[in-house]
Amino acid sequence: MKRHNPAESFVYWALALTWAFYALGALYLVGPVVAWLLAGMAFLSLYFGPAMRADLRATGPVPWLVWLWFAGMAVMLVALWLGHVDWDLGMKQTIKSSVGWAKGWALIALLIFAGAVLPIRRSIVVRAQGVVALCTLALLPILFAAPHLGLPEKIFVSPLKAAGGPGPEYFSVYLYTLDPASWTPRWQFYAPWSPFAGLIGVVTVAFALEEKDRKWLVIGIAAGLAMILLSKSRMSLVALVVCTVTPRMMPLVARGFAWQLAAVFMASMAVLGTAVLQFVLDGISAFKSARADSTRVRETLQRIAYERWQSEAIWFGHGTVQPGPHIVEYMPIGSHHTWYGLLFVKGLTGLFALAVPMITHFAVIIADSVRHSRGRLPLSIMLTLVILTFGENLEIEAYLLWPALLVLGIHLREMDGERA
Repeated sequence: MKRHNPAESFVYWALALTWAFYALGALYLVGPVVAWLLAGMAFLSLYFGPAMRADLRATGPVPWLVWLWFAGMAVMLVALWLGHVDWDLGMKQTIKSSVGWAKGWALIALLIFAGAVLPIRRSIVVRAQGVVALCTLALLPILFAAPHLGLPEKIFVSPLKAAGGPGPEYFSVYLYTLDPASWTPRWQFYAPWSPFAGLIGVVTVAFALEEKDRKWLVIGIAAGLAMILLSKSRMSLVALVVCTVTPRMMPLVARGFAWQLAAVFMASMAVLGTAVLQFVLDGISAFKSARADSTRVRETLQRIAYERWQSEAIWFGHGTVQPGPHIVEYMPIGSHHTWYGLLFVKGLTGLFALAVPMITHFAVIIADSVRHSRGRLPLSIMLTLVILTFGENLEIEAYLLWPALLVLGIHLREMDGERA
């Protein structure tokens, strides 16, 4: 696929070389570098205006939603500083946490900004994701055979970990991992752990469904399904259905017969509601018991985070995650759940700093998806992000979600272009 400008070429190769970067243990550094470089390019495009080379000029004014994201992430940084001051964490820790913000929360606003300003076509990002999917399928036989051949789980930890990060797993190269509950292999592909790899698989399928070329569509879906199934992530199985079916059902909202069907459904629930509710509750119970130890640890972490937030730091949180007790296998308090994590680390201020732009952006995407097919992929992405926030920490995973966040910005530009 022909790239029309340096920004498209940069995005294409930065994404297409994902597996190569992973082999070097460099992915955690590549994501922030891509985000800040693209945002810098977008800023220069706005600053120089007509003086900028023609194929990199800004396509229009910055959409208002981008400013809302910038405001939310700026408030997140202020909440972080105030939390550090409240708990007297010191200048060294404050600087370290601020750098973490620049490699985490800041990426959301920066990538949406870059996508909304730079003339990057959605099809370029979709095709580059297809290349990543092709590489995934090519490596799949090796990854799948590794535990059966007795190969080691971890190949090496990259020396790039000296640059700093949440932990060595972000700079490690794995063939597979062993589930401590069952000692069976799970695969995490190029993600730091398996459940996140499953959600990346959901995004891969969503991107593939945008492909016009049937060959690349099949490749993307096959790779995405492999990531979901081999990661053995329960959350990803639910997300696959929700995030691919829902966007394609949205146009029905604008049609009269859909409302008539909804009325019939609601009427039937008066009779069958109790049985359906019991079926759903049984399904949830089975879902949780499938990995009971994982569910127990997550629920305990959430309860500890909530109770300590409520009793110790309501407005600005504790400033940073803290080591958990033995009962949660020493997992950090404030991890494994974006919303509880925000309450614990940044308090109510941090929670609203994410919730306001995310809910607003979600509403805008839903409205557009009802009347236009271009809203399908952004809605799939936003649904995935929402589901991810209830089981993972969005901040420390933004570095791998940069193509999806970029597409959210591209979608805003497409909508503004239509209005113009």
